[in-house]
Amino acid sequence: MRLHDLKPRPGAKHRRKRLGQGESSGHGKTSGRGGKGQTARSGSSIRIGFEGGQMPLIRRIPKRGFNNARFATRYIPVNVTALNVFEEGARVDESTLRAAGLVNGRGDGVKVLGDGDLSRKLTVCAHAFSSSARAKIEAKGGTCELVAAKPAAVQG
Repeated sequence: MRLHDLKPRPGAKHRRKRLGQGESSGHGKTSGRGGKGQTARSGSSIRIGFEGGQMPLIRRIPKRGFNNARFATRYIPVNVTALNVFEEGARVDESTLRAAGLVNGRGDGVKVLGDGDLSRKLTVCAHAFSSSARAKIEAKGGTCELVAAKPAAVQG
């Protein structure tokens, strides 16, 4: 296969909709804009949820109750199998996991989960461990060190 043999997959490319090409084209007269009014004009844009000045539905509905999602602790999961990339006797913490590409993104800490098998003795420092992960790490002679959780952002 060469560069000149490459072509898009079937259905990936669409013809441009040619507007205003006469009544029989199906896109003539109003060119797909419907009837008259604000949305038929050029340059018009109405923000999402706008109801013509009427009180929008999202503001009419009462908001009650408490949602714990804002205060939940979100751990970044790492399975025991992934720790096999480190050499025997290594100390594994969040910074070494990030350097190895096993932890990405933002979270309140790292949680080690017990999926798979561990083949090395490691010292693992994390914010949380599942019971099966702790058992597998300690079965190989390694140790599990709990790191204090990051201080939560103050909501005000």
